[in-house]
Amino acid sequence: MNAVLGELPTWNLSDLYSSPTGADLDTDLKRADQDAGSFARDYEGKVAGLDGKTLGAAVARFEALSDLLGRIGAYAQLYYAQDQADPKRGQFAQNVSEKLNDVGSKLLFFDLELKKIEDTDLAAKLKEPALAKYESWLRNVRLFRPHQLSDELEKYQYDQSVVGSSAWSRLFDETIARLRYPFRNEMLSESQILDKLSSKDAEVRKDAAKSFGKVQGDNIAVFSLVMNTLIKDKEIDDRWRKYKRPQSFRNLANVVEDEVVDALATSVKAAYPRLAHRYYKLKAKWFGVETMPYWDRNAPLPEHDDRTIPWTEAEKIVLDAYGAFSPELASVGAKFFGTGWIDAPARPGKSPGAFAHPTVPSAHPYLLLNYQGKVRDVMTLAHELGHGVHQVLSARQGALMADTPLTLAETASVFGEMLTFQSLLKSAPDQATRKAMLAGKVEDMLNTVVRQIAFYDFESRLHEERRKGELTPDAIGEIWLAVQSESLGPAFTFDDEYKHYWSYIGHFIHSPFYVYAYAFGDCLVNSLYAAYQSGLPGFQGKYLDMLKAGGVKRHKELLAPFGLDASDPAFWDKGLGVIAGFVDELETF
Repeated sequence: MNAVLGELPTWNLSDLYSSPTGADLDTDLKRADQDAGSFARDYEGKVAGLDGKTLGAAVARFEALSDLLGRIGAYAQLYYAQDQADPKRGQFAQNVSEKLNDVGSKLLFFDLELKKIEDTDLAAKLKEPALAKYESWLRNVRLFRPHQLSDELEKYQYDQSVVGSSAWSRLFDETIARLRYPFRNEMLSESQILDKLSSKDAEVRKDAAKSFGKVQGDNIAVFSLVMNTLIKDKEIDDRWRKYKRPQSFRNLANVVEDEVVDALATSVKAAYPRLAHRYYKLKAKWFGVETMPYWDRNAPLPEHDDRTIPWTEAEKIVLDAYGAFSPELASVGAKFFGTGWIDAPARPGKSPGAFAHPTVPSAHPYLLLNYQGKVRDVMTLAHELGHGVHQVLSARQGALMADTPLTLAETASVFGEMLTFQSLLKSAPDQATRKAMLAGKVEDMLNTVVRQIAFYDFESRLHEERRKGELTPDAIGEIWLAVQSESLGPAFTFDDEYKHYWSYIGHFIHSPFYVYAYAFGDCLVNSLYAAYQSGLPGFQGKYLDMLKAGGVKRHKELLAPFGLDASDPAFWDKGLGVIAGFVDELETF
């Protein structure tokens, strides 16, 4: 137990399996292999000829198998995330991944054959209710028809992935997990050293920033090799599949048009001066300087609420904020506490940052945090709990349709953050505290919108440059510095080691072009919250319906009840206007 934070919860993974060597896990692995084999025997080469009712039954069997495989995979991932520096956990996760890959290769035919059904033929089959319930899933599967390779190539690529891109991603994860950063008389993990960058003490921030940059720089050759290799791997895949741009696969997977993402990125980049540049100039003025070193970007204001918030208080703050909006939302959120669904302590080797893993609909989500008692950590809890609640509510759609496209996956998380922030803001005891809280919120929003679009811009430039040949660590660093300078503005100075800071951001490695989803979600939520504040009738019910829909509906259908349309450029300006409004208020202090 931490004397200040109180007892922090850890995961109870036995809700999935008893242990890595448990008989229940072994039984399910064997059952998955047998069921996949019988599924292939029953349907391989026959999918296009099935009538609607029989195809519906086949999809239902595939869904059950997907849930089983997802449960096994989730357990291995979560067990590994608890200590990525432990080679036995890494070995276990890799072995499970390879076994699941073997099982999945037997099922790959189903996806390939579903894409080959003619549109008119499928429309006739969909008149059968047993198949019609899966219409949205079939629609999303078939989005990739124009980019499909031959069956033989698809199977080869699937089998090869465990020693290809997945292996490079694992190298990145394990390298990061094993790194230790010297800080005075301590050796800190990544999450612990990055936490120092929001310390009130300027020397602490500087020492932490310098140490972090040096250690990343000492390992930059490995990180650059991983990045170069994965970008080239993606370029080869994109070329064979005839994707127009490096971003196109991600947009298709997110069920969002290239033009919508372009409109978002263009709007945010155009807003850099009135958002980030203006705010950080203001912050420099508050600190009594013209320019700030990069390690002061997240420095708290002198009025900042720097108390340490015990875990039980954080739980109450977040659930009370959720409950004031919707008792149903809070009751789902309450399921996560005291049940082993959250792993909160910061530990050496543990996966850094925070995430919500949906696992599968037949189980429940798990949240990972590195909770250290800051107000920002409470906001992270509110964010990840939003994901968790969303995942619980959408689970009713089943294993194939519960997952939400990334563009909408951040909706509940960012909305939960906003609810918690507004609740805390109302209880601010004085103007100085209100100013500090507003500044903290603006910084979080800039980190979510401006910073993530800058990341997206960095990736876009990197992928384009890589097509001309391998990039040196210095070349990658120069692109990073250029993008950071453009987005953050003239209020900052960047020391040489800052050029290595790109190398800890896992999204570049695991999910290229994922990052714009954060900005999409933040702007979308700002527009949603404005509709809520304006008193839109039945807002709470419409909001919960949106979360319950999972991946069944597209963004246009989900936003229509709120009178919002993400394909309208004005939509993004409305969301960005909320941030600008907070900066306007800060200028009055």
